Amino acid sequence: MSTTNIFTPFTEEELMPKEEKLEVIKKGKQFSIGIPKETCLHERRTCITPDAVQVLVDHGHEIIIEAGAGVGSFFTDLQYSESGAKITTDPKEAFGQDLILKINPPTEEEIDYMKPNTYLVSALQINLRDKAYFLKLADKKINAIAFEFIVDEYKQLALVRLVGEIAGTVSILYASELLALSNGLMLGGITGVRPSEVLILGAGIVGEFATKAAIGLGASVRVFDNSLSKLRRLHSIVDSRVPTSIIDPKELGKALRRADVVIGALPRLNMQPIVTEDMVMKMKKGSVIIDITIDNGKVIETSELTTMEEPYIIKHGVIHCGLPNLTSKMPRTTTKAISNFFLSYILNYDEEGGFENMLIRKNEMKQSLYMYKGRHTKKIICDRFGLTYHDINLLIF
Repeated sequence: MSTTNIFTPFTEEELMPKEEKLEVIKKGKQFSIGIPKETCLHERRTCITPDAVQVLVDHGHEIIIEAGAGVGSFFTDLQYSESGAKITTDPKEAFGQDLILKINPPTEEEIDYMKPNTYLVSALQINLRDKAYFLKLADKKINAIAFEFIVDEYKQLALVRLVGEIAGTVSILYASELLALSNGLMLGGITGVRPSEVLILGAGIVGEFATKAAIGLGASVRVFDNSLSKLRRLHSIVDSRVPTSIIDPKELGKALRRADVVIGALPRLNMQPIVTEDMVMKMKKGSVIIDITIDNGKVIETSELTTMEEPYIIKHGVIHCGLPNLTSKMPRTTTKAISNFFLSYILNYDEEGGFENMLIRKNEMKQSLYMYKGRHTKKIICDRFGLTYHDINLLIF
């Protein structure tokens, strides 16, 4: 009986059964997360809710929360401890963890409590910082991420957008309160009574939500911005019910003289204010200015930083509010929104194999850092404070 040779492109070795290979899920080192109590600007917000703590603890993370950290947002220490967090009365312990989540940047004393190579995630509020802050962080070889620079996979400033939505709405609600206080006017219109005039400078996310809130209250709204595409987008969102304009000093001056409320919602980092002191002097007495982006540069020349204890000042007969943490007026809502973001943010890093792996693989992660192992990696900050700039792409391959 003749044997037939069967042609095969494989060798005998290749045809031998192989052992089964199972997929290994990438898992980063579980890290400890410190949530210190906020000590600056009469801050009432915090970064994480008890519900989010429970999810993170279930994923193997250790959460250390300083006693009283959630009180301003109406979350108790008991709620956090029942969710699996460890409560500490020592701020040094909260600051001594691998990852520190904060609302406001740490003070110089708090930076001393941190370990080298710690990851710090907080707001930056560049207008409130000085060179010493960055040098002190650099001495500690900190990896620092700012809320203002966190971008998602769609190249959107994810956390800025989230807080901006709340800030826009809160600005109108607070302006309504101040307007009633200054000259007894109600922000919205009523049958037979002319509605109040609201002028919004900026058609971004903050401007959009301020516009929606003002329309909802029945005010007469006008929006100025230098970006036609942003104005066009806003126009379509609010069904063309709001007159919009490019920032032309003559047109702006006329609108300011009629305005009862002015909302500054244009980031002016390293730029001149749009509304001059002369323009403010011509405004109606008792009108209200809220400069939301004051921690990133003034929109109104006469604006000044204010605090929760003294939220406004009066200049030229006009009320000026310059709260850098305006959303702290609605602390529980803001805390829930920020917590939702950080929960997905941290769990995403777990799936990708931790922070270091994310830095190598994800360009968005690199862009959110303003300091890597003590080196300054944001050109805009280096230019402003005279620091040595290091390109993050040359530090991480």
